[in-house]
Amino acid sequence: MTDETLKTTPLNAAHRALGARMVAFGGYDMPVQYEGVLAEHRWTREHAGLFDVSHMGQCRITGADAVAQFERFVPGDYAALKAGRQKYSLLLNDEGGIMDDLMAGCPDHDGLHVVVNAGNKDADFAFLEANLQGDARLTVLADRALIAIQGPEAAEVMAAHEPVLAEFGFMDCARLMLFGVDCFVSRSGYTGEDGYEISVPADQAERVWNTLLEDARVKPIGLGARDSLRLEAGLPLHGHDIDATTSPVEAALTFALSKSRKERADFNGAGRILRELAEGPSRVRVGLSVKEGAPAREGAGIADMDGSVIGKVTSGGPSPTLGRNIAMGYVPPAFAALGTELKVIVRGKPAAAEVVAMPFVAPRYYRKPKTA
Repeated sequence: MTDETLKTTPLNAAHRALGARMVAFGGYDMPVQYEGVLAEHRWTREHAGLFDVSHMGQCRITGADAVAQFERFVPGDYAALKAGRQKYSLLLNDEGGIMDDLMAGCPDHDGLHVVVNAGNKDADFAFLEANLQGDARLTVLADRALIAIQGPEAAEVMAAHEPVLAEFGFMDCARLMLFGVDCFVSRSGYTGEDGYEISVPADQAERVWNTLLEDARVKPIGLGARDSLRLEAGLPLHGHDIDATTSPVEAALTFALSKSRKERADFNGAGRILRELAEGPSRVRVGLSVKEGAPAREGAGIADMDGSVIGKVTSGGPSPTLGRNIAMGYVPPAFAALGTELKVIVRGKPAAAEVVAMPFVAPRYYRKPKTA
């Protein structure tokens, strides 16, 4: 894809003004770094990082049948989701493969606000448009941008603009006036840090972005650090760690399967998924600590101690927080137990690795204290 055919977000000029190094990602011209991946990763872990995620797809599903229709294709219990809450889920095909992973919530009482991945959004929207039935309407929100602020100081930064945001817990969401415009805001993100995602009108995105950057605690962060942060958090990247052939069981995403939905078995691919829950899948996503040599990147082979290749790495790289190389990949269940010694094949040479728990770095989401 040439520079001429790449799409741009409403913040493209702002990135270039900040001297960002731009790359093609998901069909968009996106910032990969500003100061450098390591510095940006650490800034986000210590302060507040600002991310342009406007390439993601946003839509609304409304109507009396909106939730019931949406539940045909996802395994989460959205009928029980209260207004002001959102949850992570998976868009499944007929075979139980993950067409995309997404966030969907009820910021108000008017249906669902859904955010999907950039590279899949056109296919996702076409799928939903073709398959929603009854009184369920899809409205693609092409006129909105999406900004994420992540890190331990994000809440204080946002509370300075709207005090009520300090009261949000992880996965709370709302539609409210923020920065003088109509916004959808959730306390969520994809870095493992506390933070918020803010959906704003596209024509106001640059103003909001620059307003947030006026705070000394906030710096712009590119896709490079976003990737290393989500890897440390053990979060899968669609098209790499999960795809349309991967089931939620194989992907170790069974937390996204609501108990009530498993009992009803009324979503796409339920037969395969329930069978794998009962009998076990043929492969499973695991975390790896790479004990020596260079980082094991996507595509590297995973071998047993006899040298037989049994799987492959889907994401990997240095962990700035841990000071060692880490990776995710798929292996047969017999090799998935914590502490299992394996090898990764990097540049044709085997290197020692060990199956470890994910997330590699503990998440710091803010969860409100439970009331009696």
